[in-house]
Amino acid sequence: MGITKTDLFTENQNEIATLAKAIAHPARVAIIEYLLKVDACICNDIVNELPLAQPTISQHLKELKNAGIIKGNIEGNAICYCIDEKTFSKIQGLFATTPVLKSNCC
Repeated sequence: MGITKTDLFTENQNEIATLAKAIAHPARVAIIEYLLKVDACICNDIVNELPLAQPTISQHLKELKNAGIIKGNIEGNAICYCIDEKTFSKIQGLFATTPVLKSNCC
């Protein structure tokens, strides 16, 4: 197995790559959109909203949580998930500061 070369890049570049990887699946985008719409929810609400099995949704929630995009709190027998505002602001900032390409490019 090869050596990862993440140490050759800045902390910011590695953070951007981690966030991009976490949102690079349509199911995760749908989960984020749903959490933004309802502002908080329980995992079962997400299962009812998306056309995926509960274990699949749980795996996607785990990836989003590991990246810090969502937070989860245990409430009884369920986990209530919501968007992590600080991390989501970073994601929004990435897209807001992307330079516009010039039209004279090939």
